[in-house]
Amino acid sequence: MHTPTFGGMPAASPYGNGTSPSDRYILPTFEERTAYGYKRQDPYAKLFEDRIIFLGVQIDDASADDVMAQLLVLESQDPDRDIEMYINSPGGSFTAMTAIYDTMQYVKPNIQTVCLGQAASAAAVILAAGTPGKRLALPNARILIHQPSAGGQGGGQASDIEIQAREILRMRTWLEDTLAFHSNRTSEQVNKDIDRDNILSAADAVEYGIIDQVLTSRKNLPALVK
Repeated sequence: MHTPTFGGMPAASPYGNGTSPSDRYILPTFEERTAYGYKRQDPYAKLFEDRIIFLGVQIDDASADDVMAQLLVLESQDPDRDIEMYINSPGGSFTAMTAIYDTMQYVKPNIQTVCLGQAASAAAVILAAGTPGKRLALPNARILIHQPSAGGQGGGQASDIEIQAREILRMRTWLEDTLAFHSNRTSEQVNKDIDRDNILSAADAVEYGIIDQVLTSRKNLPALVK
């Protein structure tokens, strides 16, 4: 059985073709003075130190595990401080997305979500699932919502096709109810809106209720519990 996805696009490796960002291009490292001397680290490690999670890949089981682990560690370090999650993702696996979604609802800290570039498909749900009042996007970001698909499965025994069809309907119902819960729309309205690819600008996403604010400057960031 194929992994259910959004829009028929299977999720790839969390780092493209199985490579980390440092394998795709030269990722700069830098030294930072600490009480114990100098330490060398990369930008991703520095972001994590500042309680920032960067979701900049397709959503699959591996990338979902990375995000969930970071959420749980940051909660264990300080359950009363906010977590920031920056998103630039084309979406991916439905089950990987729901794993991240459930973990976001499970942990105690508020989670500020910020869309840079795009939050498409499964990533749009993650964006909408941030703490109300703390869901943001930069001016030229785009948000895409649409219905889930079977991930390319087109054959098999009749009983298997029936099982898959029921699962797709269950996924779609979950998606409609979840987007309705996190937005200004009803499940019935979401049902109509996701029938085809629905591309929203940052301003459109505010009106829809997926985000709360278009962010033009860091000065306009909502206050975080630090």
